[in-house]
Amino acid sequence: MAKFLAKLLGCTLPSKGASPMCESKSHSRVGLKSSTKQKTTILSTLASEKSLSDCKKESMPQTPPFSAMFDSSGYNRNLYQSAEDSCGGLYYHDNNLLSGSLEALIQHLVPNVDYYPDRTYIFTFLLSSRLFMHPYELMAKVCHLCVEHQRLSDPSGDKNQIRKIAPKILQLLTEWTETFPYDFRDERMMRNLKDLAHRIASGEETYRKNVQQMIQCLIRKLAALSQYEEVLAKISSTSTDRLTVLKTKPQSIQRDIITVCSDPYTLAQQLTHIELERLNYIGPEEFVQAFVQKDPLDNDKSCYSERKKTRNLEAYVEWFNRLSYLVATEICMPVKKKHRARMIEYFIDVARECFNIGNFNSLMAIISGMNMSPVSRLKKTWAKVKTAKFDVLEHQMDPSSNFYNYRTALRGAAQRSLTAHSSREKIVIPFFSLLIKDIYFLNEGCANRLPNGHVNFEKFWELAKQVSEFMTWKQVECPFERDRKILQYLFTVPVFSEDALYLASYESEGPENHIEKDRWKSLRSSLLGRV
Repeated sequence: MAKFLAKLLGCTLPSKGASPMCESKSHSRVGLKSSTKQKTTILSTLASEKSLSDCKKESMPQTPPFSAMFDSSGYNRNLYQSAEDSCGGLYYHDNNLLSGSLEALIQHLVPNVDYYPDRTYIFTFLLSSRLFMHPYELMAKVCHLCVEHQRLSDPSGDKNQIRKIAPKILQLLTEWTETFPYDFRDERMMRNLKDLAHRIASGEETYRKNVQQMIQCLIRKLAALSQYEEVLAKISSTSTDRLTVLKTKPQSIQRDIITVCSDPYTLAQQLTHIELERLNYIGPEEFVQAFVQKDPLDNDKSCYSERKKTRNLEAYVEWFNRLSYLVATEICMPVKKKHRARMIEYFIDVARECFNIGNFNSLMAIISGMNMSPVSRLKKTWAKVKTAKFDVLEHQMDPSSNFYNYRTALRGAAQRSLTAHSSREKIVIPFFSLLIKDIYFLNEGCANRLPNGHVNFEKFWELAKQVSEFMTWKQVECPFERDRKILQYLFTVPVFSEDALYLASYESEGPENHIEKDRWKSLRSSLLGRV
């Protein structure tokens, strides 16, 4: 994970003559500026996200949706706070929760007969608490507070009081399992969940059914995740370097992307299928766990490596890199100049349709692939390309002014999504590496703890704003019909390594200087001479 972050965060974002994830000073056709390390512009409007709870709605406290709570003016209004919550370790300013001791924040999460935390507090605290403690430790504390304070363990307890508090506890557990289901891959989490749920359900048939539905839904999500990870592992194990295949079975890869999918609009739709599927499996906690470090007040634990479960996030970034290299490979492969020019124009049309759909991640991956040095140095090929449309796309994704043009387009797509009349209009797929960088710099720019030891909750409201917007976007269902043949090609076709791309590029259009000639000779010797 450390190597992954160093590669992602220690370099500029894709520029002419650069590999997708690392900076290069190689030959470039046109120069693009590197990104600036500024914080993201928070979108002022967030799509509301309704609860999926199977509990009886009439017995559940109705909390405001994200759109009502994460507004442009600042932080959560804590509409459900009771008077005593304004003290006891929590600090408010203008009715906004800004900080608190970790213990007080945990108690603020737990409902009682007269109180239920608003939904954005639940999301924000569950998201950020893992910076200070393991989810299973938090679950153990929540269970203890519920059992002891609400006397759920007392068989002679007030049944009416238990009937009042049980739906609220069940609602809290439901929101946790729905929003952060991956926490429950830990057996300790699942054990505590089942124990507390059993206490709630022991007296009422209705609660028993709701508990059963909650746990069954959670198990289905975890099973789907395991299946998805198995598919990713299988795809990864079968990936092959294209040059190796060319030397051993040249007839096996005579096809190119245009023979598989001649329509660029269809390819853009299939790329959107892949993006939305992979986005859907990224848990919100992965954004926090990617940058988690040791809590300075936590003297007993040496590291947080156990918590860095970010495999789905990393797999998504790896997909961006694969798509970039696939684009570069498809362009460098053809022997004839006119075929290379046709491939460039094809991908320009694909990228343009991705922009229209709102698929900015595939758009940037395609632009990144076309700006890699082995592609950008093909001057004779580019001379045959009508680049007006490509220039417009590059302008939209220009990194200058902290990607101002892209952020403006993203806001437009987000606004369109809010007022959408069709599934297609709801699609917003952000340029993911930039989203990660924004969250990283937000995390690095503000301390987790204040000088008095309080948790800096003001920071975590901002973090939750960004992640909750992503949560809304990733739940959109793809409206386009799947084409298994195209998807299979995109997932499994071998692609060139960076060295092989340079070799193919030099073979297509010869070296222009002594440095390129020396590199060409070296690559021919090392790659073509290798069995």
